[in-house]
Amino acid sequence: MIDGFRTASCAVTAFLFAAALAAGQTAKPAAKTWSAPRTPDGQPDIEGIWTSATITPLERPADLAGKPTLTEKEAVEYEKKQLAQNNRDRRDGGADADLGRAYNEFWYDRGTKIVGTRRTSLIVDPPDGLIPALTPEAQKRINDRQEFAQQHAFDGPEDRPLAERCLSWVTAGPPMMPSAYNNNYHIVQTPGYVTILSEMIHDVRIIPLDGRPHLGGKIRQWMGDARGHWEGNTLVVDSADFNAKAPFRGSDQKLHLIEKFTRVDANTLLYEFTVDDPTTFTKPWTAQVPMTRSEGPIYEYACQEGNYALKGVLAGARAEEKTAAAEPRQ
Repeated sequence: MIDGFRTASCAVTAFLFAAALAAGQTAKPAAKTWSAPRTPDGQPDIEGIWTSATITPLERPADLAGKPTLTEKEAVEYEKKQLAQNNRDRRDGGADADLGRAYNEFWYDRGTKIVGTRRTSLIVDPPDGLIPALTPEAQKRINDRQEFAQQHAFDGPEDRPLAERCLSWVTAGPPMMPSAYNNNYHIVQTPGYVTILSEMIHDVRIIPLDGRPHLGGKIRQWMGDARGHWEGNTLVVDSADFNAKAPFRGSDQKLHLIEKFTRVDANTLLYEFTVDDPTTFTKPWTAQVPMTRSEGPIYEYACQEGNYALKGVLAGARAEEKTAAAEPRQ
Protein backbone atom coordinates (compact mmCIF):
# COMPACT_ATOMS: atom_id res chain seq x y z
CA MET A 1 0.00 0.00 0.00
CA ILE A 2 2.88 2.29 0.85
CA ASP A 3 4.49 1.65 -2.54
CA GLY A 4 1.18 2.32 -4.25
CA PHE A 5 0.77 5.58 -2.36
CA ARG A 6 4.28 6.65 -3.32
CA THR A 7 3.58 5.82 -6.97
CA ALA A 8 0.38 7.86 -6.94
CA SER A 9 2.14 10.78 -5.23
CA CYS A 10 4.92 10.76 -7.82
CA ALA A 11 2.37 10.72 -10.59
CA VAL A 12 0.50 13.71 -9.15
CA THR A 13 3.78 15.57 -8.59
CA ALA A 14 4.89 14.91 -12.16
CA PHE A 15 1.52 16.09 -13.49
CA LEU A 16 1.62 19.33 -11.50
CA PHE A 17 5.21 19.99 -12.56
CA ALA A 18 4.34 19.40 -16.22
CA ALA A 19 1.31 21.69 -15.95
CA ALA A 20 3.38 24.43 -14.34
CA LEU A 21 6.06 24.08 -17.03
CA ALA A 22 3.46 24.27 -19.79
CA ALA A 23 1.92 27.35 -18.20
CA GLY A 24 5.33 28.98 -18.00
CA GLN A 25 5.95 28.30 -21.68
CA THR A 26 2.62 29.79 -22.84
CA ALA A 27 2.25 32.72 -20.42
CA LYS A 28 3.17 36.12 -21.89
CA PRO A 29 5.68 38.18 -19.95
CA ALA A 30 4.19 41.12 -18.08
CA ALA A 31 4.17 44.28 -20.19
CA LYS A 32 6.67 46.84 -19.05
CA THR A 33 5.16 50.11 -17.90
CA TRP A 34 6.63 53.05 -19.80
CA SER A 35 7.93 55.74 -17.50
CA ALA A 36 8.10 59.31 -18.78
CA PRO A 37 11.61 60.77 -18.51
CA ARG A 38 12.31 63.98 -16.59
CA THR A 39 14.26 67.11 -17.32
CA PRO A 40 17.08 68.11 -14.92
CA ASP A 41 14.68 70.42 -13.05
CA GLY A 42 12.06 67.67 -12.65
CA GLN A 43 9.58 68.47 -15.41
CA PRO A 44 8.15 65.62 -17.48
CA ASP A 45 10.34 65.63 -20.57
CA ILE A 46 8.40 66.59 -23.72
CA GLU A 47 11.37 68.21 -25.45
CA GLY A 48 12.24 67.44 -29.03
CA ILE A 49 10.94 67.84 -32.55
CA TRP A 50 7.45 66.49 -33.12
CA THR A 51 5.28 66.26 -36.24
CA SER A 52 1.50 66.32 -36.44
CA ALA A 53 1.33 65.17 -40.08
CA THR A 54 -1.75 63.01 -40.66
CA ILE A 55 -4.45 62.55 -43.28
CA THR A 56 -7.14 62.15 -40.63
CA PRO A 57 -9.48 65.14 -41.08
CA LEU A 58 -10.51 67.47 -38.28
CA GLU A 59 -14.19 66.64 -38.81
CA ARG A 60 -15.70 63.29 -39.67
CA PRO A 61 -16.57 63.00 -43.39
CA ALA A 62 -20.24 62.70 -44.23
CA ASP A 63 -19.77 59.26 -45.78
CA LEU A 64 -18.39 58.02 -42.44
CA ALA A 65 -21.17 59.46 -40.28
CA GLY A 66 -21.86 57.27 -37.25
CA LYS A 67 -18.53 55.48 -37.63
CA PRO A 68 -16.01 56.81 -35.08
CA THR A 69 -13.24 54.34 -35.99
CA LEU A 70 -12.16 52.23 -38.93
CA THR A 71 -11.18 48.60 -38.99
CA GLU A 72 -7.61 47.81 -39.98
CA LYS A 73 -8.74 46.85 -43.49
CA GLU A 74 -10.92 49.94 -43.83
CA ALA A 75 -8.03 52.13 -42.70
CA VAL A 76 -5.79 50.76 -45.47
CA GLU A 77 -8.46 51.43 -48.09
CA TYR A 78 -9.17 54.91 -46.73
CA GLU A 79 -5.49 55.86 -46.82
CA LYS A 80 -5.17 54.58 -50.37
CA LYS A 81 -8.22 56.58 -51.46
CA GLN A 82 -7.05 59.80 -49.77
CA LEU A 83 -3.57 59.59 -51.26
CA ALA A 84 -5.08 59.25 -54.73
CA GLN A 85 -7.47 62.15 -54.24
CA ASN A 86 -4.80 64.43 -52.78
CA ASN A 87 -2.23 63.68 -55.47
CA ARG A 88 -1.34 67.06 -56.99
CA ASP A 89 0.37 65.40 -59.94
CA ARG A 90 -2.95 64.18 -61.34
CA ARG A 91 -3.81 65.55 -64.76
CA ASP A 92 -7.56 64.95 -64.82
CA GLY A 93 -10.29 67.58 -64.73
CA GLY A 94 -8.82 70.06 -67.19
CA ALA A 95 -6.50 73.05 -66.98
CA ASP A 96 -8.45 74.90 -64.28
CA ALA A 97 -8.40 71.86 -61.98
CA ASP A 98 -4.70 71.37 -62.63
CA LEU A 99 -3.98 75.01 -61.81
CA GLY A 100 -6.07 74.81 -58.66
CA ARG A 101 -3.92 71.97 -57.35
CA ALA A 102 -1.06 74.47 -57.04
CA TYR A 103 2.32 72.87 -56.23
CA ASN A 104 3.49 69.49 -57.44
CA GLU A 105 3.13 66.57 -55.04
CA PHE A 106 6.86 66.78 -54.27
CA TRP A 107 6.28 69.85 -52.09
CA TYR A 108 3.55 68.34 -49.91
CA ASP A 109 4.22 66.61 -46.63
CA ARG A 110 0.77 65.94 -45.21
CA GLY A 111 1.62 62.38 -44.23
CA THR A 112 0.33 59.11 -45.61
CA LYS A 113 -1.39 57.58 -42.58
CA ILE A 114 -4.39 58.22 -40.39
CA VAL A 115 -3.92 58.49 -36.63
CA GLY A 116 -2.97 55.32 -34.78
CA THR A 117 -6.37 55.02 -33.09
CA ARG A 118 -7.90 54.75 -36.59
CA ARG A 119 -10.42 57.44 -35.67
CA THR A 120 -12.30 59.02 -38.54
CA SER A 121 -11.89 62.54 -37.14
CA LEU A 122 -9.48 64.41 -34.93
CA ILE A 123 -12.50 65.71 -33.02
CA VAL A 124 -13.30 63.35 -30.15
CA ASP A 125 -16.05 65.42 -28.55
CA PRO A 126 -18.85 65.82 -29.59
CA PRO A 127 -19.14 62.11 -30.39
CA ASP A 128 -20.34 62.82 -33.94
CA GLY A 129 -16.87 64.17 -34.76
CA LEU A 130 -18.20 67.51 -36.00
CA ILE A 131 -17.64 71.11 -34.90
CA PRO A 132 -20.74 72.29 -33.02
CA ALA A 133 -23.08 74.71 -34.74
CA LEU A 134 -22.21 78.39 -34.88
CA THR A 135 -24.18 80.90 -32.88
CA PRO A 136 -26.30 83.38 -34.91
CA GLU A 137 -23.85 86.12 -33.88
CA ALA A 138 -20.90 84.15 -35.23
CA GLN A 139 -22.67 83.26 -38.47
CA LYS A 140 -23.40 86.94 -39.12
CA ARG A 141 -19.81 87.87 -38.29
CA ILE A 142 -18.45 85.29 -40.74
CA ASN A 143 -20.90 86.33 -43.46
CA ASP A 144 -19.86 89.95 -43.04
CA ARG A 145 -16.18 88.99 -43.33
CA GLN A 146 -16.83 86.99 -46.48
CA GLU A 147 -18.85 89.80 -48.05
CA PHE A 148 -16.13 92.32 -47.27
CA ALA A 149 -13.48 89.99 -48.70
CA GLN A 150 -15.42 89.57 -51.94
CA GLN A 151 -15.70 93.33 -52.39
CA HIS A 152 -12.27 94.43 -51.16
CA ALA A 153 -9.99 91.40 -51.56
CA PHE A 154 -7.62 93.26 -53.91
CA ASP A 155 -7.78 96.80 -52.51
CA GLY A 156 -4.40 96.58 -50.82
CA PRO A 157 -1.97 94.23 -49.07
CA GLU A 158 -3.80 94.52 -45.74
CA ASP A 159 -6.87 92.94 -47.37
CA ARG A 160 -5.07 89.79 -48.52
CA PRO A 161 -5.18 86.52 -46.51
CA LEU A 162 -2.87 86.24 -43.50
CA ALA A 163 -0.97 83.24 -44.91
CA GLU A 164 -0.32 85.07 -48.17
CA ARG A 165 1.12 87.95 -46.14
CA CYS A 166 3.26 85.54 -44.08
CA LEU A 167 1.62 86.66 -40.83
CA SER A 168 -0.06 83.52 -39.57
CA TRP A 169 -0.70 79.89 -40.50
CA VAL A 170 -3.06 77.24 -39.20
CA THR A 171 -0.16 75.04 -38.02
CA ALA A 172 1.02 77.73 -35.59
CA GLY A 173 -2.45 78.26 -34.16
CA PRO A 174 -3.16 77.92 -31.42
CA PRO A 175 -4.64 75.39 -31.66
CA MET A 176 -1.91 73.80 -33.75
CA MET A 177 -3.59 72.08 -36.69
CA PRO A 178 -2.05 69.63 -39.20
CA SER A 179 -1.67 71.11 -42.67
CA ALA A 180 -0.33 70.23 -46.11
CA TYR A 181 3.33 70.60 -45.12
CA ASN A 182 5.71 71.95 -42.47
CA ASN A 183 3.90 70.19 -39.62
CA ASN A 184 6.92 70.21 -37.29
CA TYR A 185 7.28 71.73 -33.82
CA HIS A 186 10.36 72.12 -31.67
CA ILE A 187 9.62 72.06 -27.94
CA VAL A 188 12.29 73.38 -25.57
CA GLN A 189 11.99 73.34 -21.78
CA THR A 190 13.78 75.53 -19.27
CA PRO A 191 13.12 76.08 -15.57
CA GLY A 192 9.82 77.97 -15.42
CA TYR A 193 9.05 77.96 -19.16
CA VAL A 194 8.10 75.78 -22.11
CA THR A 195 8.76 77.16 -25.59
CA ILE A 196 7.16 75.89 -28.79
CA LEU A 197 8.64 76.80 -32.17
CA SER A 198 6.31 76.23 -35.11
CA GLU A 199 8.10 75.44 -38.37
CA MET A 200 5.56 77.19 -40.58
CA ILE A 201 6.24 80.96 -40.58
CA HIS A 202 8.46 80.25 -37.53
CA ASP A 203 6.15 81.56 -34.78
CA VAL A 204 7.33 80.98 -31.21
CA ARG A 205 5.13 80.59 -28.13
CA ILE A 206 6.77 81.20 -24.77
CA ILE A 207 4.64 79.63 -22.03
CA PRO A 208 5.38 80.61 -18.41
CA LEU A 209 4.79 78.02 -15.67
CA ASP A 210 5.01 80.31 -12.64
CA GLY A 211 1.28 80.73 -12.03
CA ARG A 212 1.05 84.35 -13.15
CA PRO A 213 -2.48 85.51 -14.08
CA HIS A 214 -3.71 86.30 -17.58
CA LEU A 215 -3.39 89.84 -18.88
CA GLY A 216 -7.12 90.26 -18.41
CA GLY A 217 -7.92 91.74 -21.80
CA LYS A 218 -5.74 94.81 -21.35
CA ILE A 219 -3.39 93.48 -24.02
CA ARG A 220 -4.63 91.10 -26.70
CA GLN A 221 -2.29 89.02 -28.81
CA TRP A 222 -2.43 87.16 -32.11
CA MET A 223 -1.71 83.81 -30.45
CA GLY A 224 -3.38 84.63 -27.16
CA ASP A 225 -1.89 84.91 -23.71
CA ALA A 226 -0.61 81.45 -22.67
CA ARG A 227 -0.22 80.19 -19.09
CA GLY A 228 0.98 76.66 -18.34
CA HIS A 229 1.08 74.23 -15.45
CA TRP A 230 1.70 70.52 -14.93
CA GLU A 231 -1.01 68.04 -13.99
CA GLY A 232 0.95 64.85 -13.39
CA ASN A 233 2.79 64.13 -16.63
CA THR A 234 0.54 66.43 -18.67
CA LEU A 235 1.41 70.01 -19.58
CA VAL A 236 -1.82 72.05 -19.51
CA VAL A 237 -1.74 75.37 -21.38
CA ASP A 238 -4.53 77.87 -20.81
CA SER A 239 -4.74 80.62 -23.45
CA ALA A 240 -7.00 83.67 -23.49
CA ASP A 241 -6.86 87.35 -24.52
CA PHE A 242 -6.85 86.70 -28.28
CA ASN A 243 -7.16 89.70 -30.57
CA ALA A 244 -9.30 87.80 -33.14
CA LYS A 245 -7.12 88.97 -36.06
CA ALA A 246 -6.37 85.33 -36.83
CA PRO A 247 -9.77 83.75 -36.02
CA PHE A 248 -9.92 80.00 -35.61
CA ARG A 249 -13.00 78.65 -37.37
CA GLY A 250 -14.68 82.02 -36.90
CA SER A 251 -13.67 82.60 -33.27
CA ASP A 252 -13.50 86.06 -31.73
CA GLN A 253 -11.84 87.69 -28.70
CA LYS A 254 -13.79 85.47 -26.30
CA LEU A 255 -11.90 82.36 -27.41
CA HIS A 256 -10.65 80.33 -24.45
CA LEU A 257 -8.32 77.49 -25.36
CA ILE A 258 -7.10 74.61 -23.20
CA GLU A 259 -4.27 72.53 -24.64
CA LYS A 260 -2.78 69.36 -23.15
CA PHE A 261 0.57 67.77 -24.02
CA THR A 262 1.18 64.23 -22.71
CA ARG A 263 4.17 62.03 -23.55
CA VAL A 264 2.58 58.58 -23.90
CA ASP A 265 5.67 56.71 -25.10
CA ALA A 266 9.19 57.36 -26.33
CA ASN A 267 8.03 58.51 -29.77
CA THR A 268 4.50 59.85 -29.23
CA LEU A 269 3.29 63.14 -27.78
CA LEU A 270 -0.49 63.34 -27.48
CA TYR A 271 -1.73 66.85 -28.20
CA GLU A 272 -5.30 67.60 -27.13
CA PHE A 273 -7.14 70.89 -27.28
CA THR A 274 -10.56 72.13 -26.17
CA VAL A 275 -12.12 75.16 -27.83
CA ASP A 276 -14.53 77.20 -25.72
CA ASP A 277 -15.95 80.33 -27.33
CA PRO A 278 -19.57 80.92 -26.31
CA THR A 279 -20.04 83.78 -28.77
CA THR A 280 -18.98 81.55 -31.67
CA PHE A 281 -19.86 77.91 -30.93
CA THR A 282 -23.00 76.58 -29.27
CA LYS A 283 -20.87 74.36 -27.03
CA PRO A 284 -17.17 73.55 -26.39
CA TRP A 285 -15.46 70.89 -28.47
CA THR A 286 -12.28 68.81 -28.20
CA ALA A 287 -9.80 67.27 -30.64
CA GLN A 288 -6.77 65.02 -30.26
CA VAL A 289 -3.69 64.98 -32.50
CA PRO A 290 -1.04 62.31 -31.78
CA MET A 291 2.35 63.80 -32.65
CA THR A 292 5.31 61.59 -33.47
CA ARG A 293 8.98 62.23 -32.89
CA SER A 294 10.82 63.58 -35.91
CA GLU A 295 14.46 63.88 -36.81
CA GLY A 296 15.80 67.44 -36.87
CA PRO A 297 16.86 69.99 -37.37
CA ILE A 298 14.07 72.39 -38.33
CA TYR A 299 15.35 74.74 -40.97
CA GLU A 300 14.31 78.37 -41.22
CA TYR A 301 10.98 78.92 -42.94
CA ALA A 302 11.67 82.16 -44.82
CA CYS A 303 8.13 82.92 -45.92
CA GLN A 304 8.82 86.20 -47.69
CA GLU A 305 11.81 84.95 -49.65
CA GLY A 306 10.73 84.70 -53.28
CA ASN A 307 7.13 85.48 -52.33
CA TYR A 308 5.96 87.25 -55.46
CA ALA A 309 2.29 86.34 -55.06
CA LEU A 310 1.31 89.38 -53.01
CA LYS A 311 2.80 91.84 -55.48
CA GLY A 312 1.52 89.84 -58.43
CA VAL A 313 -2.15 89.65 -57.43
CA LEU A 314 -2.29 93.35 -56.57
CA ALA A 315 -0.54 94.34 -59.81
CA GLY A 316 -3.00 92.15 -61.70
CA ALA A 317 -5.93 93.82 -60.00
CA ARG A 318 -4.63 97.30 -60.88
CA ALA A 319 -4.12 96.21 -64.51
CA GLU A 320 -7.71 94.93 -64.70
CA GLU A 321 -8.99 98.22 -63.25
CA LYS A 322 -6.97 100.18 -65.80
CA THR A 323 -8.31 98.08 -68.66
CA ALA A 324 -11.88 98.41 -67.44
CA ALA A 325 -11.52 102.19 -67.10
CA ALA A 326 -10.24 102.49 -70.69
CA GLU A 327 -13.14 100.53 -72.18
CA PRO A 328 -15.95 102.67 -73.65
CA ARG A 329 -19.07 102.75 -71.53
CA GLN A 330 -22.18 101.17 -72.97
